[in-house]
Amino acid sequence: MNIKINTVKLEAPEDCNLILGQSHFIKTVEDLYEAIINTVPQAEFGLAFGEASGDCLVRMAGNNEKLTKLAAEKVLEMGCGHSFLIFLKNAFPINVTQRIKSVPEVVNLFCATANPVEVLILESKQGNGIIGVIDGLKPQSIEEEKDMEYRKNFLREIGYKF
Repeated sequence: MNIKINTVKLEAPEDCNLILGQSHFIKTVEDLYEAIINTVPQAEFGLAFGEASGDCLVRMAGNNEKLTKLAAEKVLEMGCGHSFLIFLKNAFPINVTQRIKSVPEVVNLFCATANPVEVLILESKQGNGIIGVIDGLKPQSIEEEKDMEYRKNFLREIGYKF
């Protein structure tokens, strides 16, 4: 069996996050669009979905043309059927991931992050599939008291704790 492992780099634009997942049906595009806009109406986003049968097109939607185009280009570059990518602005993934997971077609989320990502892709004769992601950088040390204080203050500054 001839297989090859490739990587595709994903980097969210400034002030954006990305969500990478796997789904299984053409209506994923519309359902993800509705899930995001109904959960965080002020969110700007672009999303794309790679079909794995039929025309095998990259389907796309969003309310931000630049983010939609970028998502479509990256899904095409990955070349993985049934994968989807969302670039999200004016919302954090934590605001939408549970709603996205509840979309009936969604079967897996690989990551939701603002970090640079490397997508590990297995290539075979049949096609490509995501086998994992490298999300950001590796940890350098264990937090100390000052780091704990920073973390707690940061969460309160951005409104996630009171």
